[in-house]
Amino acid sequence: MIDLTTEIQRLKQDRNAVILAHNYQLDEVQRVADYVGDSLYLSKVAANSKQDVIVFCGVRFMAETAKILSPTKTVLLPEKDAGCPLAEMITAEGLRTLKSKHPGVPVVCYINSSAEVKAESDICCTSANAVKIVASLSDRKVIFVPDENLGDYVAKQIPEKELILWKGHCVTHAKVKAEDVKQVRELYPAAKILIHPECNPAVVKLADFVGSTSEIIRYAEESEESTFVIGTEMGVVCTLRETLPNKQFFLLHPGLVCPNMKKTRLESVYQALHNHQYEIDVEQEHILSAQRTLERMLEVV
Repeated sequence: MIDLTTEIQRLKQDRNAVILAHNYQLDEVQRVADYVGDSLYLSKVAANSKQDVIVFCGVRFMAETAKILSPTKTVLLPEKDAGCPLAEMITAEGLRTLKSKHPGVPVVCYINSSAEVKAESDICCTSANAVKIVASLSDRKVIFVPDENLGDYVAKQIPEKELILWKGHCVTHAKVKAEDVKQVRELYPAAKILIHPECNPAVVKLADFVGSTSEIIRYAEESEESTFVIGTEMGVVCTLRETLPNKQFFLLHPGLVCPNMKKTRLESVYQALHNHQYEIDVEQEHILSAQRTLERMLEVV
């Protein structure tokens, strides 16, 4: 029986490949990755990658983003069916219809969207920089797609802006209810509750801290507190328990598990490198427009 970790490292060198893994990936996958982080961090890594091949351990929109930023490179998604329900809640046609109702209004699209939607947008954002991106625009009115909950959070931080929101949501984060937060507060009264802005506004309102996956990790690392309840995908809890063994971490809700993120296994990464699968392709007509959308974001942050 082959040692998958050893073989992955060998194949990575043979293929001149780099392995990127999102924070929500399984521990075994994160351990073989060259870079682990949130969407913003991994977008920057993909844009500056020197290798010929990018193996993206995440979901389709992330691999597409890497291809858009590095169109001459080969981008492989280890699990071809690893999609994102939130990204699938909006289409380019739907966005064009919304834009026609608000002519001249700039579109900010969350990175959790398809290449076609990015191509129809003016600037991209992640949960880590959404407030900064919207604030950077001179327009008072902004279309924000596709995550309504993140858009609501951004709108509350910049009350002088009027955000036109698309009714999309992350099905994983949407499982958390305000009552869950109240119950956890009773169970762990000394704990700080850290919540992702993709959660429902009523849930976000009860948090001690609201931030992206990387911001939640940073907060826990820098805080003098010792007990935390994490309100985002369980992969972050696994990471924190491993890197901060002297602190306690609890998951806010048992449903905070993204099934698409958990599809990728060590075997998937090995097969991707061994069989050169599954290659991500983005239509040439979308690459240039989507690339500008992403590059504008990277210029701001």
